[in-house]
Amino acid sequence: MISFAELGLPKEVCQVLAKDGINSPFPIQAAAIPDALNGRDILGRGPTGSGKTFTFGLPMLTLLAKHGHSIPGHPRGLVLAPTRELATQITERLEPCAAALGLRLVEIVGGENIKAQIRRLAAPCDLMVATPGRAIDLMERGNLILDKVQVTALDEADHMADMGFIPQVRKLLDRTPKDGQRLLFSATLDGDVDKLVRRYLHNPATHSTAAVEANVDTMKHYRLLVGGPESRNRILIQIAGRLGRTIMFMRTKRGVDRQVKRLRAAGINAIGLHGDKGQGGRRNAIDGFTSGDIPVLVATDIAARGIDIAGVDLVVHVDPPAEHKAYLHRAGRTARAGASGVVVTCVMENQVKDVEALMRKAGVDAPVVDVRNDPRALKKITGAVAPSGIPLPPLGNKPAVAKDTGARRRQKKNPAWEHPRAQARSSKQDPRKKKRRVRVTRHEK
Repeated sequence: MISFAELGLPKEVCQVLAKDGINSPFPIQAAAIPDALNGRDILGRGPTGSGKTFTFGLPMLTLLAKHGHSIPGHPRGLVLAPTRELATQITERLEPCAAALGLRLVEIVGGENIKAQIRRLAAPCDLMVATPGRAIDLMERGNLILDKVQVTALDEADHMADMGFIPQVRKLLDRTPKDGQRLLFSATLDGDVDKLVRRYLHNPATHSTAAVEANVDTMKHYRLLVGGPESRNRILIQIAGRLGRTIMFMRTKRGVDRQVKRLRAAGINAIGLHGDKGQGGRRNAIDGFTSGDIPVLVATDIAARGIDIAGVDLVVHVDPPAEHKAYLHRAGRTARAGASGVVVTCVMENQVKDVEALMRKAGVDAPVVDVRNDPRALKKITGAVAPSGIPLPPLGNKPAVAKDTGARRRQKKNPAWEHPRAQARSSKQDPRKKKRRVRVTRHEK
C-alpha cells in the first residue's frame, strides 16, 4: 500500500495527516496527486467521500510552498466552491497542512462582513478558498487581483453549473494567467462543465473512481410507504427519535423550518439548514451536527453536496427529490469512506409512481416497505424510537431590539443631547425649563 510520502508530498504534510490518523491515500488521491505535483491539469471524478479535497488541496499547498512568495491582495492559489459550507469545509481540511508549510490560507465567502475580508486580503495570501460571487465583489472593488495565481481548483463544478455560477467562474478564470495549472472536479462532465473543461484545461490527466454515488455495497435503500401527511409526520418523529446522526431532506426552506419546529415540540433536538439562514446560523447548524450535540439535521439540498460529516448513518428523503441526481447526492451524505449507511424515501399515496420512476433513473434498487402499521419494520430499517415528548425551546428566538434611530445614535455619542421634540415636550411639562424673558434696560445696554 502506497504512502503519502511516496506520492511526493512533503514530510510536514505527512506528519499532519498521520497525526489525524490518515496514513494511506484513497484511490483517487493515489492516482491524481502525482500528476498534479508534476504540473498537469487534472480532470477528476469520484464518489462523495472519496477524498477529493486532499486530492487537489495537498498538491496545491506543496507547489505553493516550493515556488514564489505572496503579496497582499494577490493570492497564488485559488479554490472555488459553490457553497459557503463547502468552502468552510475545504478551509478546515487544508489549514493545518498550510500552517505546517508556513503558508497563509484565507477563506472568502458570501454572508460575511466584506470589510473584514478586505482586511484579511491586506496581508499576503498564499491560498484563497472562495465562493464565486464574493470573489467577484472583491475583484471589482480592486481588493482582489488574480494575476499571480499559479494553480486554480474548481470543486463540485457541476453544482456550480446547477446554481448558475458558470459566468462568474469564467470571469474569475479569465483573470488568472492563461498558462496557470487548473484542477477541476465534477460528478458529471456534460453541458456547461464540458465547456469549462474545453476552454480552460490543457491536456488534462483524467482520473475517475466511480460514476454513481449511491451504488456502493455499504449503502442500503428503502422506499417507505407512509400514507398521508399526518401519518408521515408521526412516522418521521419516531425516525428522528433514533440514536445516531440523521439528515432529513426537504424541498423547501419553509418545509425545513416547519419540520424542525415539529420535531423540537416532540422533544427531539433538531436544527435546520437552508439558504435563508445567515452565515452564523449555517455554521452553528453544521458545527452542532458535526459534534453530535444536535443529532438531527433538517435541510434543503444545500446540504446535499460537498458536506462531509462522519458518522451519518441515516438519510431520510422526507420530500422525494425532483430529479435523480439530487437523490444520489443526498444519499451520498451517508456511507462515506467505506462506512455503512441507510437511505430511506418517504412515499405518500400520491407519490408512488413518481418515486418509482426516480429510482429507475438513479439506478437504485430500493425495496418497498409499508410502515404505516408496522412499527417493527420501521425500527428494523431505521432504528426508530418514540421520543420523550418533552418539548424543547425553539431555536434562534432573540429578544426584540429597539431600532437604532438617528436620535438614538446621536444620544449615544453625546448623552447630553436630546431630540428637539423631546426638549419641547419637557419644557411645556416643566415650568422651570421655560425660557425667561429678561427685560434689558437702556442703561444696561
